[in-house]
Amino acid sequence: MSGQGYLLWVTGVRLTEYSHGAGCACKLGPDELSVVMSAVQDHASTSHPDLLVGVRGSDDAGVYDLGDGRALVQTVDIFTPVVDDPGDWGRIAAANALSDVYAMGGTPLTALQYLAWPRDTLDFDTAREVVGGGLDVMSEAGCTVLGGHSIDGPEPTYGFAVTGMVGAGSYLPNSRAEEGDTLILTKPLGVGIITTAIKRGKCPPDVARRAVETMTTLNDVAGRSLAPARAHAATDVTGFGLLGHLREMCLASGVGAIVSATDVPVLEGAEELLGLGMWAGGSQRNLKSILDFVESEVGEDELRVLADAQTSGGLLVALARDSVEEYIHLVPGSAVIGSITDGAGIRVTP
Repeated sequence: MSGQGYLLWVTGVRLTEYSHGAGCACKLGPDELSVVMSAVQDHASTSHPDLLVGVRGSDDAGVYDLGDGRALVQTVDIFTPVVDDPGDWGRIAAANALSDVYAMGGTPLTALQYLAWPRDTLDFDTAREVVGGGLDVMSEAGCTVLGGHSIDGPEPTYGFAVTGMVGAGSYLPNSRAEEGDTLILTKPLGVGIITTAIKRGKCPPDVARRAVETMTTLNDVAGRSLAPARAHAATDVTGFGLLGHLREMCLASGVGAIVSATDVPVLEGAEELLGLGMWAGGSQRNLKSILDFVESEVGEDELRVLADAQTSGGLLVALARDSVEEYIHLVPGSAVIGSITDGAGIRVTP
């Protein structure tokens, strides 16, 4: 595998040189976030009789009952450049922000965009390309962009606050997984490893292209298929990695899980790049935070892949065994990776 290819593929400004990290790997780690959220959990503003899902849980989107059989789904996601091409970064940011609505079983309606731009170091034509990419994906999703906010900032940062709609009785939080459920993942892992290699100028063009294609693919089909397949729980896999988001599901549902490492799909080229040391700081924090919750029968590299911080990752779905075939038929590329168990903790098997 050549370490020079990506630099030859990208021309002009390399956006990843202007950020300290890449994409969702820039998120606060699970342990860090728990400190911050301790000030929020019991605040009066986070509770309301019509609030169905809020910050007191571990879902990435909130759900608010409108009282007429419908509920609002609201989420926000912003991050620094995960790739160097401005249009691709905008597309990825939009797909990532929409994902939380899809994971809740909702349909996106409107969005507000946020842009921070270092006016003294990056030109505004590049910013226009970023915004154009984001708007293209919002249009693909049928989501109307109402406006937004922009500031001068030290690092380029972009993303969206998205509002969607879901039936008040059919939203799908991560807290309803049941013992015996099958776990399905709808996109391969490895994005964090690859984007780290992109930032370091060490990613071959074909590997980078596959990662961009994965990150810009909407989770709309995976989200729309949750209700027909009678899924019990779902979440999207982003900055905390597969194991981090599965831990949230297990804790919220009062269950445990088994994951078969060999059954987890991984983007081609990611494991080779990991062997070359391409691993994000956010992924390192992820692995450290879940070690006490995981019983591992695999090597450290396999665990690193499972803890890899994803940007615009797939959905992690828990559903009854008799619904697996239907869901996989509805969502091409999805894979069975394990099951929900009684007890507590995650067991990772070969």
